[in-house]
Amino acid sequence: MSFINNALVRITEILPKSVVKQFSKKYIAGESLEQAISVVKMFNQNGIVTTIDVLGEAIKNEKESIESKEKCIKVLDAILENKLNSYLSVKPTQMGLSINEEFALSQIEELVNKAKSFDNFVRLDMEDSPYTQKTINVYKKLKQNHNNVGIVLQAYLKRTYDDVVDLCKENSNIRLCKGIYVEPESISYKDKQAVRDNFIKCLEHILKSGSYVGIATHDEYLINKSYELLNKLNIDKNIFEFQMLLGVREDLRDKINSDGYKLRVYVPFGKDWYAYSIRRLKENPQVARYIFNSIFGVRS
Repeated sequence: MSFINNALVRITEILPKSVVKQFSKKYIAGESLEQAISVVKMFNQNGIVTTIDVLGEAIKNEKESIESKEKCIKVLDAILENKLNSYLSVKPTQMGLSINEEFALSQIEELVNKAKSFDNFVRLDMEDSPYTQKTINVYKKLKQNHNNVGIVLQAYLKRTYDDVVDLCKENSNIRLCKGIYVEPESISYKDKQAVRDNFIKCLEHILKSGSYVGIATHDEYLINKSYELLNKLNIDKNIFEFQMLLGVREDLRDKINSDGYKLRVYVPFGKDWYAYSIRRLKENPQVARYIFNSIFGVRS
């Protein structure tokens, strides 16, 4: 199966950019903020909330990072002006984490303060393992003075349960996902079921702690297990939500929404859509299968 998925990625890489764009646009709102706003409005009209992400985390210097921050400020302005039920997600490296941790902290804090001015929220995305602890460090510093900031944790990392226990002491807001980056076996689970088991283990601790959690998965097995856990623990609907990527497993998205659970869709946009698309496929070859299944009308 993994061989087939990787083969699909290689096929995707040699397709003309114009062809890639045709099926990538299902997974990306577009190149402009206006296009992202339109997608968010559509979801909001159907009772689904969102988070908006500006593509382009490959930052080379502080100048580029500041430019990225300004784009994020425009997103926050647009959310307010259009009365969208949405918040902002940011890649810490996009804000300069690969350059300097304190610089990134100041950049992100500006966004958090901006969001706080109209009772909104900023989520720190989690990237690959060189940035895991640095991202947690930034989050903890922000959390000391701000309650409108959250973080992402990845269940495929062996350290994640300990991170969950630690962060839940501070009543954190956590998006829990499987994780998409290729990491060494020494720090990550490679077995599919092991990742699933750790996901549920982490989720149960978060729910029991009373911390808010975004259950971010397209895995039907994990969604069903989450339903079971939520019912078993009799969890209040105000302390969790489900989260999914734009364009992926829309059948499950609609089911979760119709079941009466809060659902948030991750809406990326930007001119760096091509690099983002190819990078995501390399990081998670199974997405290539989703794409090809979508093109040929095959159910995942």
